[in-house]
Formats: sequence, C-alpha cells, structure tokens
Amino acid sequence: MTTDLRTTQETTEPYGEGTPDLSSARPRPVSPSLFRRRLRSVVKHVLLIGLSLLMIYPLIWLVVSSMKPNEQIFTDLSIFTTDLSFDNYIQGWDAQLLPFHVYLLNSSILVIGAIVGNLISCSMAAYAFARLDFRFRTITFAVMLGTILLPFHVVLVPQFILFREMGWLDTFLPLVVPKFMATEAFFVFLMVQFIRSLPNELYEAARIDGAGHFRQFVQITLPLMIPALATTTIFTFIWTWADFFGPLIYLRSPENYVVPQALNMFIDGQSTSNFGAMFAMSVISLIPMFIAFLIGQKFLVKGFAKTGIK
Repeated sequence: MTTDLRTTQETTEPYGEGTPDLSSARPRPVSPSLFRRRLRSVVKHVLLIGLSLLMIYPLIWLVVSSMKPNEQIFTDLSIFTTDLSFDNYIQGWDAQLLPFHVYLLNSSILVIGAIVGNLISCSMAAYAFARLDFRFRTITFAVMLGTILLPFHVVLVPQFILFREMGWLDTFLPLVVPKFMATEAFFVFLMVQFIRSLPNELYEAARIDGAGHFRQFVQITLPLMIPALATTTIFTFIWTWADFFGPLIYLRSPENYVVPQALNMFIDGQSTSNFGAMFAMSVISLIPMFIAFLIGQKFLVKGFAKTGIK
C-alpha cells in the first residue's frame, strides 16, 4: 500500500515538491486601457519633441547662417550644409568703429548697474510694503501696481527733458539711476508676495531679541528671499541686455553704444548690409543670456512657485 502511494505521488509530481507552475509565467495580454495610456504618452512626447524642434529652429538657423557667406544666407535656407567657416566671426568683431568687446563691456556695465539697483531698491520697497505699517500704505501700493499698466512711451518725453536738463544725456545715468529708485513695480510686487509668505513667528522672535527693522531685513528677510532675488536678477539681466529702445534714446556716442546698437550698425539702408557678421555677433551676444538662464533656472522656477504668480 505504501509502495503504491509513493508511485502515485512520483507520477503526479515528477519534478519534486515546489516546482513552479509554468502556466503563470506566460505573458499576460495588455489591457486596452493600459495600451491606450501608453499610446497617448508616446503621441504626447512625439508632439512635444516636434514642437520643441520647431521653436528652436530659428536659433539653429541663426547659428548656421552666421557661418555662411552673405550670398548664401537667404538663398540657401537649409541648416544641413558643410560649407561653413568662422570668417564672419573674425570680420564681425572688428567690422564697426570699435572692436565688439567694447560694446560687450558697455552692456555689462549697464546690466550690473541695473541689477544692483533693482536688488537694493526693490527689496527695500517690498519689505516696507509687506512688513511696515504706515499711513496710506494700501493706496501707495495700489498706485505702484498701477504703474505696471502705464506704457513706457507716456513718460518718455518728460523723462528725456528731465535728464537733458540734468546733463545726463550720452551717459549711462538715465538708464541706471532710476533702477535705484524702485521703479520696477513688477519686481516689487514679486518680492512683496514672497515676503508675505514668510512666517510671522520669525519676525516676532527677532523683535523679542531686540532686532529692529534693519536687522530683520538684513538677517532674516534677505537670506530667505534668495529665489525672488535670483528671479529679479535673471529678468533684469535679460531685459537690460536686450534693450534697444532706451540706449537708442540716451546714448549717442559710438564709444558708449551697447550690444543692440552695435548689431543695428551692421544694417545699412544705403549700401550692402553685412548680415553674416551681424548674425555672428548676435550669436556671441546670446551666449551670456543662455548662461544666465541656465545658472538661475532653478531659482527662477522656485521664485515664481513660492510667490504664487502663475
């Protein structure tokens, strides 16, 4: 009886106890809902990649055209070419009255002054609106926000007359000094929203320790609002570096020209324009903005996220 039982067990379990069920290892069919989700994901990524390439195509065309001869720039619009050289970069650097590094230096001076002015004045004004209790604070804040809706051309003539009477024409002062007076309402509003998001317990503890508003501003507010300061720095850099209208109004001497004015000199309505050299110097002028954005991208996103501005 025992022998028959063992024979029966060996017959039913030829591979021994614990042998895995091979039927469970068969691939299960993908459900229709899972297939549709995967298909949507693939289609979405393909569309995003296509749109990204479409948006970056002008930049790629600019870089490729900067290495083409002038006669091929507008006749051959393809970006796939092997006849490229750096002659436009060599010629464009010394094509104007002064070497191109002079204009880069002027733009750098203007940008540094604008950044320092906005960081100091806008942060102090934002702290006053967010933490100080003074008369007509609400009305003043509303008027300050209302200046965002005021077009620049409305105050252009009065400002020009004022700066002319002060003898500031053909200098960087009309473009830098207003930045130290918190004239950028957007940055003030950005910092006000950030400061209001900070916990009041920090300031209450500082007041208990005897800290005044200056110490609260320097030791508490500024270290915590680095994302907002970084956002202000990046936007000020990009807007000032690419500004053409302001320098065109106030700067007249070629030795004071900034990069946008130098690029404009490559276009001559009376004779042949050197588009190849202009494109080459345009590529060089774009490099600082790309570097600034790549360095501060993390702070830029964090600054907008914490201030609630969408």
